[in-house]
Amino acid sequence: MGCKFEYPDTGIDITQASVAFLISCSGAGSSLLVHKYSTRVVKTKYGALRGVMILIHPPVEAFLGVPYATPPVGSLRYMPPVTPSTWKTTKLADRFGAVCPQRPPDIGNRSEALLEFPRGRLLYLEKLLPLLANQSEDCLYLNIYVPRAEDDSSKDLYEYPVNTEVSIDHQ
Repeated sequence: MGCKFEYPDTGIDITQASVAFLISCSGAGSSLLVHKYSTRVVKTKYGALRGVMILIHPPVEAFLGVPYATPPVGSLRYMPPVTPSTWKTTKLADRFGAVCPQRPPDIGNRSEALLEFPRGRLLYLEKLLPLLANQSEDCLYLNIYVPRAEDDSSKDLYEYPVNTEVSIDHQ
């Protein structure tokens, strides 16, 4: 059974979660989009990364599950983020990292959920919830999306705007 992504006219903007849903649906049996490993290796101060290409217009190179800190477990729990360790080989950035522990809304009973959420929001949550299944305290990962040129060359990488938002709240 393939994924079918219907985005009803709800006034909700397509977000990173929507792109994440599209990627999660790109497996066998889906005709939505196909992804392949990027031909480009990006060097960071922590090591080299290879992402995946999302075949939409314009094509997007996605680097999924990129660590931005050491996992906050053990003695690092409840501490400010610590710089991640470096890696020597090219890291495949092709899978989402775990999401931080959270209690998703209860939408198991559709009739009751429709009393609490508008229909469009409920449909969106139904598609989003599978992405929240992998939860862990080890959740300090970024998903980075970079527009690419149609011919997969490195020219015109700045033709499309890139909006990146990272929020770390230390309380």
